[in-house]
Amino acid sequence: MTTRKDLPEAAKRALAEAEERRKKADAEAAKNKMPKELGGRDGAEPTRYGDWELKGIISDF
Repeated sequence: MTTRKDLPEAAKRALAEAEERRKKADAEAAKNKMPKELGGRDGAEPTRYGDWELKGIISDF
């Protein structure tokens, strides 16, 4: 098994860069998180496909 010590410098830099991007993306997602809907319907988001879906009936916008 390869450990981080065994990796070439370029691989270590790439891993560090990927970790930095992951942290930045997580921070951005946390900042833009939508508030929880109160009294909304259960289940998946009805507009997840760009259409409104309710009990199998789809309406285009």
